[in-house]
Amino acid sequence: MTIDRVATNSQSQFLLNQIQQAELSLDKSQTQVTSGKVSTTYSGIGDKTAMLEAARSASNRADAYQSATSLALNQADLQDSQMSSLSDLANQLRQAITTAVGNNDGSTLMTTVQGIFDQASQILNSKDANGNYLYGGDKNGQPPLTVSSLSDLASLSSASDAFQNGTLANSVMVGDGQSIKVGMLASDVGGDLMKTFKEIADFAAGPDGTLTDNLTPTQSSFLTGEIASATTAATQVNNSAAANGNIYSQLKDASAGQKTMSNLFQGFVSNIEDVDMPTAITQLNQSQIALQAALQVTAQLNQVSLLNYISPTSG
Repeated sequence: MTIDRVATNSQSQFLLNQIQQAELSLDKSQTQVTSGKVSTTYSGIGDKTAMLEAARSASNRADAYQSATSLALNQADLQDSQMSSLSDLANQLRQAITTAVGNNDGSTLMTTVQGIFDQASQILNSKDANGNYLYGGDKNGQPPLTVSSLSDLASLSSASDAFQNGTLANSVMVGDGQSIKVGMLASDVGGDLMKTFKEIADFAAGPDGTLTDNLTPTQSSFLTGEIASATTAATQVNNSAAANGNIYSQLKDASAGQKTMSNLFQGFVSNIEDVDMPTAITQLNQSQIALQAALQVTAQLNQVSLLNYISPTSG
């Protein structure tokens, strides 16, 4: 006579299936707690995969726009500082001419004018962090201002010939189909200033150009007219500074909008793929308990036989 176990084959299969399900649940819970993600595969996300990728793509695009806008803000900030300096130089030029006329003394005027010219030229030919000429526009690989002295300027037929910048100022994309013109052209910023410098340089090279401590009537009349020219140059620079300030404000607004959109899309991504950690930890604990219980029941069941229920008899 054979003694079979009380457990039937179907019961064993059921318990083994329970163990398998508990192990799968435990693996899933452990992965979620470790990674912080609902699933590390698209199959675990299911029908939300397309939405996840769309949100992630939109978030990355907003981040890219924000990065480009940040660089543009740095450029606009630098231009603001330089426009302020250039405006001061234009006002210094106007003041130097006014002082010479008022004191009837032109002995130091040309030295002052040359010094102001040198500083203005340095600004107009300044470079950005990448080595490109800031005011070159679409020709930013070459100096936008070609002259380095008042004598060079006097040799030209027109002040406009001193510029070789491009015709298109740099722009930055701040959104889908939305761009802001950030760059400024040297000729637009310093055209009137170079015109004033050239007029003074041309006069100085002429028969009445030797300025001394006593101005001649011709010299005084010429310099009086140049006060207005220097004022016009300062106005052009100031207008450029105001336009740059408006650009800066637009970029700040765009950056804020990009940050908002990035956070919004990142929230979408997080809602889909990030696990609720307290819930995941609770589920992990429950899965561990379920697996332990299933293993214990199976172990106990395997130890049960009819011998446990048969009383020993005496011979």
